[in-house]
Amino acid sequence: MFDTEAGRPKAVLVAIQRPQETDEDHKANLDELERLSNTLGLDVVGRISQRRAHPRSGTVLGLGKLHELSLWTGGSGRVQPVVERKNKKQRARDQQSADAEEAALEADAEAEADSDEDDGEPEPDEAFAGPPPNVHATVVVVDLELSPREARNLERATEAQVLDRTQVIVEIFHRHAKSREARLEVEIARLTYVAPRLREAGAGADRQRGGIGGKGAGESAVELDRRRIRDRIAELRREIARIHAEQAGRRSARRDQRRVALVGYTNAGKSSLMRALTGSEVLVADKLFATLDTTVRALKPETDPRVLVSDTVGFIKNLPHELVASFRSTLDEALEASLLLFVVDAADPTFRNQLAVTHSVLDEIGADVVPSRIVLNKRDRIDADQQAALMREFPDALMISTRIKADVAHVRDTIVAFFDGELVEEDVFVPYERHGLIHRLHDSVTVLEERHDEKGTHVRMRGARAALDRILASFEIKPAPPDPDSTTAS
Repeated sequence: MFDTEAGRPKAVLVAIQRPQETDEDHKANLDELERLSNTLGLDVVGRISQRRAHPRSGTVLGLGKLHELSLWTGGSGRVQPVVERKNKKQRARDQQSADAEEAALEADAEAEADSDEDDGEPEPDEAFAGPPPNVHATVVVVDLELSPREARNLERATEAQVLDRTQVIVEIFHRHAKSREARLEVEIARLTYVAPRLREAGAGADRQRGGIGGKGAGESAVELDRRRIRDRIAELRREIARIHAEQAGRRSARRDQRRVALVGYTNAGKSSLMRALTGSEVLVADKLFATLDTTVRALKPETDPRVLVSDTVGFIKNLPHELVASFRSTLDEALEASLLLFVVDAADPTFRNQLAVTHSVLDEIGADVVPSRIVLNKRDRIDADQQAALMREFPDALMISTRIKADVAHVRDTIVAFFDGELVEEDVFVPYERHGLIHRLHDSVTVLEERHDEKGTHVRMRGARAALDRILASFEIKPAPPDPDSTTAS
């Protein structure tokens, strides 16, 4: 969407703080919006925030804040309806619509002036001295989903490109989608978002003559474009249905296998944990929505039978409904898993809200009945007191860092124990003529100690009881005999 090679466009963030929203939550929302904007390739240079019970009709911001925003972009700060004139009938209709819109804005302004909602707001000249020198923003990013009218009015007042939160997320998804399925799903979401926001554009608004013999006004350019979009969406849905049928077959083949799904907020560390647990080269990046395609890999060291681990798309607050619906097949990995690991960034003070968002999305697809564990990731970024407090709050959670091998091994042991029962330790003796089994033991269980003598190797290993019994039976090895020295000593 933006050419980063030509320089990152400067952007100003716009948000409304409602009465029930705390300052901390409001700042976290703006920080998240800034990260989304940065991911899209924008350089955020300013923030405009206003306390309001609800967004102002037509412009979101009050008149003073709208003027302040225009100083960042070089706009007039006023909404000036533009009337396209082609003929008397069209001119009359457009003028009537423009007059009605202007009247509605004036009525809103009068009501606002009389209300207590903006009491205490300074006059425009006193409210803000202006942006820093040589700073001119060309993009406005609003932390709401704008109606077509609101977006149009803000563009007129600021003379800048206006993006809302939904459009930013959809564009990021479009940029990061790699697989054929993900690209198709994102395109559906984009077209669904764009269709109701198409506008007449001067000469392009001419109607195509319709009917046999060319009688009748026919479709306008916008109507024609919208019909083309509907046809394209129908075509995409048919193609996705074919892909889903193939995926259903693959999932059916895995149905009886042990499956674990990593779920959580975007950038919580799911892909890092996936790489640590499976040894797969999945993309790990410190940015939002780095992963959009579900990856399925076997847990390493492998167990018998194998445990499959799925890395799913990350969630975010106010995820557009179009994307939730489009990625329902991706979320089916969570629905069909035997165990869900909710990965959260323990160093993020807002992770509780993020965890609530994850639960909400999974509840929507019916995955709330799947057994789950919370994984408090990135413990290396918080101090010991914070870790202790979190463990008191979440006593059943796993406190880990994907950078610490022992923590990753603990997660693996927890997964294996979920399927096979509590972990136990076992001593086995492997003679030198069968020493190739040592490597297989390392791949199947956690080897705690190896001790060699003149006849072979004594191995102390830890794993689930059922898994250890299967290993002993399949390798045809027996538990190590008691150590004579320790028997004599006792």
